[in-house]
Amino acid sequence: MNQIKTTILLTLMSLVVLFTAQTLGYNLIFSIFLAGIFNFFIYFYSGKIALSSTKAEKIAEGEYEEVTGIVKYLTQKEKMPMPDLYIIKNDQPNAFATGRNPKNASVAVTTGILKVLNRDELEGVLAHEISHIKNRDILVSSMAAMLASTISFMSRSVFWGGGNRNRNTHPLFFIVALVAAPLASVIIRMAISRTREFGADKTGSSISGNPLALASALEKIEKYSKLPMHVNPAVSQLFISDPLKALTGGGMRKLFSTHPPTAERIRRLKEDASGIRYR
Repeated sequence: MNQIKTTILLTLMSLVVLFTAQTLGYNLIFSIFLAGIFNFFIYFYSGKIALSSTKAEKIAEGEYEEVTGIVKYLTQKEKMPMPDLYIIKNDQPNAFATGRNPKNASVAVTTGILKVLNRDELEGVLAHEISHIKNRDILVSSMAAMLASTISFMSRSVFWGGGNRNRNTHPLFFIVALVAAPLASVIIRMAISRTREFGADKTGSSISGNPLALASALEKIEKYSKLPMHVNPAVSQLFISDPLKALTGGGMRKLFSTHPPTAERIRRLKEDASGIRYR
């Protein structure tokens, strides 16, 4: 279901791109090419940016053996390559995975998460991160980012004389393409990010075989995440829980959030574990 929803959202964003290009009079191929160049960097280097911005240190042999043992067990179980493992010396309980494919993947955990989670909960979190790698979510996120960047490029370039405003376009459509399309692309992109988190929760709990352990871990992560982490906002969506959520708030937060509400994630995991629908 999450994969279907992601496909629908990507298709919807593609239609927004086509509408914007047609309305503003842009060469669609050229616009996508420029956006692709920009997001090529993000696709290949987002992991390094995330690791650098959190000052993550690679786990050496013999260190943090519980983390190493769990990841080794999970990857062998799923017949996946062993990712590089990193530790982030930060009290906020959190973790993230990145990598354009299973052969070029990294998993990082904070010292804070090791303090508050028991072994089963930690396994649930690491299974969640392994599922992001398995599902190639970085590729999906990069596709969404490229489409959103294409829309943004076309809309902003109008102010610098781009596009073809001599086209017989109704002014209302022009305004929609100029203002509403970029906003819609951001909303759709965030919806894709939230959908991938739900998907990783489901796949991860299936890998670990313990949805309730992941639900318990999310409860603890939410409880102890009082202070924001110092990370680049561009890579905050990689984490299992928004590392900047302590800085955000307000009624529009859910619409523009990279992560679904923790309470909703926990509810779904409990339903998966019991088969009972919670309201």
